[in-house]
Amino acid sequence: MDTKKKRIILVISDSLAVISSLFISLFITVYLDRGMILLPARYSEYSLFATFVIVKVSTFYFMGLYNRIWRYASVDDLINIFKSIIASSFIIITYIYFIQASFPRSVMALDMFITFFLVGFSRLLLRWRYEYLYLRRRPPAETVKTIFIYGAGDAGEMIIREMLKHPELGYKPVGIIDDDRDKKGMKMHNLPVLGGRESLAELAADYGVTEIIIAIPSATGADMKPIIAACSDAKIGVKTVPGVYELIDENVYLSQIRDVKIEDLLGREQVDLNIHEIKNHIQGKSILITGAGGSIGSQIAREVIKFKPEKIYLIGRGEHSVYLIDNELNIDYPNVMREVIIADIQDRAKIEDVFSKRRIDVVFHAAAYKHVPLMESHADEAVKNNIIGTKTVADAASKYGVSTFVMISTDKAVNPTSVMGASKRVAEMYVQSKAHTSKTKFVAVRFGNVLGSRGSVIPLFKKQIEAGGPVTVTHPEITRYFMTIPEAAKLVVQASVMAKGGEIFILDMGKPVKIADLARDLIRLSGFEPDSDIAIKYTGLRPGEKLYEELLTAEEGTMRTVHRKIFIARKQEINADILEKEISALERFAHNNNPFQIKKKLIQITGSYKPEVLERRKKNRVNTDKKAGE
Repeated sequence: MDTKKKRIILVISDSLAVISSLFISLFITVYLDRGMILLPARYSEYSLFATFVIVKVSTFYFMGLYNRIWRYASVDDLINIFKSIIASSFIIITYIYFIQASFPRSVMALDMFITFFLVGFSRLLLRWRYEYLYLRRRPPAETVKTIFIYGAGDAGEMIIREMLKHPELGYKPVGIIDDDRDKKGMKMHNLPVLGGRESLAELAADYGVTEIIIAIPSATGADMKPIIAACSDAKIGVKTVPGVYELIDENVYLSQIRDVKIEDLLGREQVDLNIHEIKNHIQGKSILITGAGGSIGSQIAREVIKFKPEKIYLIGRGEHSVYLIDNELNIDYPNVMREVIIADIQDRAKIEDVFSKRRIDVVFHAAAYKHVPLMESHADEAVKNNIIGTKTVADAASKYGVSTFVMISTDKAVNPTSVMGASKRVAEMYVQSKAHTSKTKFVAVRFGNVLGSRGSVIPLFKKQIEAGGPVTVTHPEITRYFMTIPEAAKLVVQASVMAKGGEIFILDMGKPVKIADLARDLIRLSGFEPDSDIAIKYTGLRPGEKLYEELLTAEEGTMRTVHRKIFIARKQEINADILEKEISALERFAHNNNPFQIKKKLIQITGSYKPEVLERRKKNRVNTDKKAGE
């Protein structure tokens, strides 16, 4: 049936409801009281009924009651019906008194409520017809998942309501698990709260449950871990709703239900941003991002574009990765101008050309080599890309009047034991030195590992679990700081607003996490038991790798900023002229592919770089001295 016919049927239905309401009101208030109706002198019964129908149906029309899809009728729709009835009754009363006629007030009052009941009932009948005649067509029994909902709060109520409304999706909720003992025995949408997680295994067996959905958006990592452990013990699948930092609004939808991710167990808090400051910093500006196809660079692009820059320049060496992020931004933000530039940051002529022909306000420099063991084997490339490449982009930014330059650094630059870490420390030093000689505000942002990045251990662990194990960890005590890619990118953008020049911003990474614990959590999330179903194998530290990462050198210390998750390392004096000469020497060694001279020069420049091979020699020398003393 087309929309026009449906509207005609609704108009006829409402007209009959108005007539019936007036007749019932007159019958109750006048017929039963006096046995007759006393109408205004200028009215006949027919003209009275016609007035009510014309005024009320017309009011319904102008207030949009015939432009709604009533099979989805809600409380808001009933409120709109009530407003329409009040408005139409007011018009009728005004009209009656305008023609100087009296009319029983009790009839008008009763008519309002009866009309609301009849019209509202007709709309709810349409919804009932849709839900019970169409949506009750359940999918085949073998495809239905019998599930528990974990959490008897608002999110749990929304999920249950959606599942009951859409049984064709194949979810059959049979009970609610909640650790609040006061809620046990209570019902929500006729589903009982059965108990807490301590009885989950027994309840899952009794009800034949195959999966549980955790409906607690505010749950921290500490909250999630025991829940996941209980689900693992119960041998049931587990999914979750998004965390509060992922929700666009306060509502939770079935489409948002997803597998539990390792990020959920880290318990990272929602990132609070100063939206007004960032908007003033980004809106209408030209933004250039190097390494735009990488994990961090692409996420920075996603964050920046939300604030409506005039144009975004995406620089990348690999065409495919930059193409993918450009295509994504084009779909989500088609009205923001973008330009993809395929370029190597080591190519001075190309970088010079890029900056000279474009007005660029802010640079986010994310391009870098980050793989520690590979850079140990290719020290020359680490120098060329991480140091010379950074210098090339920084020099061009300064020369062509860029307002702010933000370099993405790493905790591996602190007391580095790897070429990669040392190369990033030198890049930090150069950026700091430029801040003293340039009008451009040069800063660096330092943070630890990001989950889901190309260099993350998570993809490797997942592949190893899928293959049946073992999961390889370098050392049982190795720990790392972790944060999510979106969190890191948001805080980088926030730090760019705070830049005055010369700062190294340190992002709050929370507590360090043991990689072995991370592996065990991921094994459990995959439905297996660590050390039983899937073994964990320790392979030994790789070249350049440290047991523990640090965010600060002993000399730096930190100062607080206005943002609780961003700190500033205390500035260190850097002689720009000497550093420039040292980097020139490094560049010569890199082009000659002389790793020994490269490492020796990195030690001289940083003063804190202790190559893993030197550390090993030092330990061997100490052991030899001990034996000689014995």
